[in-house]
Amino acid sequence: MKVPFAFGKHGIEVSVPDSVRAEFVRCRSAAALSNVHGALGAALDRPIGCAPLVELAAGKRTAAISVCDITRPAPNSITLPPLLARLHEAGIPIDGVTILIATGLHRIATDDEIRTILGPEIAQKYRVVNHDAQRPEQHRYLGSTRSGTPVYIDERFMAADLHITLGFIEQHLMLGFSGGRKLIVPGVAAQETIKVIHSPRFNREPLATEGSIADNPLHHEFLEIAAMARHDFILDVTLTHDRQISGVFAGNPVKAHAAGVEFLEETSLEQLPEPVDAAITSSAGYPLDLTFYQVLKGVTAAAHIVKPGGTILLVAECAEGIGSPEYARMLAAYSGNQSFLDSIRDAPVEIDQWQLERLALGSLKHRLLFYTPGAKPEQLGCLAAQTFANLDDAIAAVVDGLPPGGRLALVPDGPYAYAREVALEATVA
Repeated sequence: MKVPFAFGKHGIEVSVPDSVRAEFVRCRSAAALSNVHGALGAALDRPIGCAPLVELAAGKRTAAISVCDITRPAPNSITLPPLLARLHEAGIPIDGVTILIATGLHRIATDDEIRTILGPEIAQKYRVVNHDAQRPEQHRYLGSTRSGTPVYIDERFMAADLHITLGFIEQHLMLGFSGGRKLIVPGVAAQETIKVIHSPRFNREPLATEGSIADNPLHHEFLEIAAMARHDFILDVTLTHDRQISGVFAGNPVKAHAAGVEFLEETSLEQLPEPVDAAITSSAGYPLDLTFYQVLKGVTAAAHIVKPGGTILLVAECAEGIGSPEYARMLAAYSGNQSFLDSIRDAPVEIDQWQLERLALGSLKHRLLFYTPGAKPEQLGCLAAQTFANLDDAIAAVVDGLPPGGRLALVPDGPYAYAREVALEATVA
């Protein structure tokens, strides 16, 4: 059995012996919209839970729009033009619009990436700036949340009369689902805020996981922060397997996002009758598998359908290596799962430690294996012992570890496959 997996820009073939009880976990979605332009116009003119965008923008002179960086396949070049047109119809001039690349703590976008993210015409015509979480002087302090999180948001976003985010909704490893409030925090938040929301206090919450928002404490923290930043309007979409637009949700940041989550749950959940013994999964290919830092999402998504103690093999190209210098340093020194978790429990939060923390937590529940050729063994600390230089050897290790009659899930699209072993009840807040 030969199955194409998402891997880098060109994919990779995973070959599994016919003797193995293998089953596909599909990346389900609603059908692509036949009239995307019409759907976008209708959503902006008849939004969920608020006045049309033209009315919201009337009388205002400036607007800030937060958009995803290159690590997310948001179709900004499609969704931005009708939104910008309505801002201009309301009287906001071109030079009154600031587009912020919501990097969180990722590296800043290059000029070529900005043209890819926005489309060359918008990139040339509008003021486009990179958010930089590590420059405190570029942020405004808004106070603290009820739980004590200090809130610092990019001053260029806060200075605008109208605050808009542009994103897409998919399951998210900690926040339940992406989109909406995530373009505020961590999108345009300072590292002082990001460190707290990614600290062990939230990272080890059982309900801070994929597909959970109703009782997810991190989701509610993000909503509170977004409200403090006066989050005025969202335009979020859902995507098909080949990243076409399947749904459009615009309007009130809480109500429109909740509607998008409900739509995703109804159209995209893949149900398995029982958990499997092992899974081979991906990090969804480019751009999500550019670095080892990002591959965790494939692991945590697959963990929902694999038995405790079962094996998860993650295949990801990692063309840019490990990730940030901070993450690379921690990973190179990584000596063990429990020892790492113990060492950071009460220590000051470091940049990017949360991804390694989630990886350690996952390793306590499942046997994790990696085929990540762009990440060299000497960069992976003790994880090097779980890494393979050859894909066939990695697959053989999974197959050899199956119990008699064991079941293997093949998840070619990694975190884009929204799967559970039982039906998921609606979790809309």
